Amino acid sequence: MLNRAILIGRLTKDPELRYTPNGVAVASFTLAVNRPWLNQQGEREADFLPIVVWRKQAESCANYIGKGSLVAVEGRIQVRTYDTKDGQRRWVTEVVADSVRFLERRESSNTQGIDSVGSEVEITEDIPF
Repeated sequence: MLNRAILIGRLTKDPELRYTPNGVAVASFTLAVNRPWLNQQGEREADFLPIVVWRKQAESCANYIGKGSLVAVEGRIQVRTYDTKDGQRRWVTEVVADSVRFLERRESSNTQGIDSVGSEVEITEDIPF
C-alpha cells in the first residue's frame, strides 16, 4: 500500500509553532495549491490543505517561511478523529510532512523574495510514528 502526497503551494499564513507536553515541536500551516484547470468562469481555483510538521523541521518552518512563501511538501495523508466537549465526533484530514523544501528565500525578516524561486533548502527528519 502507498500513502504519499507531493504538493507545491503557498502558505496562507505564518506557521503556528507549538510544543507537546514532552517538549516536541510541532508546526501547522495551510498550503494553498492551485488546481490545474480553470472553472466555468475562467478562474483558477485552489485547494487549502492543512500541513503538520514535527520536531526540528517544525522549528525551521516557523523560523524561515511565512505567509505567501512557496514551498514543496512531501508526506502522507492522515485522517484522525476527536470528540468535542459537547460529545460530537470531529474528523480531521491533514498532510503529515516528511520533507518541506523552501522554494524561495526571504529578503529580510518579514518579506518574501519571489525573484529567487529555485533556491531550495531541504530539511528532512524521520517522524516517530
